[in-house]
Amino acid sequence: ILNVSRSYTIYVPPPPPEYKLFSYGRNYEGQLGLNNTTLRSSPVQVGSLTEWKQIDGGENHFLGIKGSGSLWSWGESTYGEGGRGTTTSISSPVQIGLLINWSQVSTGNNHTVAVKTDGTLWTWGYNGNGELAQGDATDRSSPVQVGALSTWVSASAGANHCLALKTDGTLWAWGYNFDGELGDGTSTTRSSPVQIGGLTTWTKIAAGNYFSLGLKTDGTLWSWGNNEQGCLGLGDTTLRRSPVQIGAGSNWSKISASTG
Repeated sequence: ILNVSRSYTIYVPPPPPEYKLFSYGRNYEGQLGLNNTTLRSSPVQVGSLTEWKQIDGGENHFLGIKGSGSLWSWGESTYGEGGRGTTTSISSPVQIGLLINWSQVSTGNNHTVAVKTDGTLWTWGYNGNGELAQGDATDRSSPVQVGALSTWVSASAGANHCLALKTDGTLWAWGYNFDGELGDGTSTTRSSPVQIGGLTTWTKIAAGNYFSLGLKTDGTLWSWGNNEQGCLGLGDTTLRRSPVQIGAGSNWSKISASTG
């Protein structure tokens, strides 16, 4: 009988870091999460928990995901953007449902888009321009799934439009499109996701205030949409309805776009 003894080393990656949450600024709708509507000019901790993993803020509402995967909201909910099944604003974080499989959330002016760990895509809030990708213009005050696919990786909500990436590297967009912020070469508003081009090399996205940004796997940076303030980074103020590369660099790694 041959006895063989082997020694194994198993690496278990550490969980994503979790943090305390601080807020400051305008607070008319309780969007600072401090259980009041008092303006703050210095950072104040929201509660005493240290388990926040991701936060994103819209015009007057905020969404957050804790390390457990639970989803929370606070602030304005006039159009149901808080996702709590109500249009009542609230000044402290409240959990949305009981699920703990949320992985990423992004807020627009009055709508929200989120991705679950199973790859499904969800939206809620204002839908006058098709922001919720439900094929209609009806507001929703609770999360509703976009289609039946489970191949979504990430999503970003702009002022009145959304961008999303699939596992195959394709880029999709929907919502308001007067300024070409969807990037499909038109000014047609869409209430369902449309693919932008045929490339499978998109890796990061950021939807802003009527414009959009994207990164490709080769490290190049692209922009499209409204450009009145030069926010497309192209050295002019000309609107673009399709993605245009910013410069010739190929070493971009992170992007962010303001909806303010």
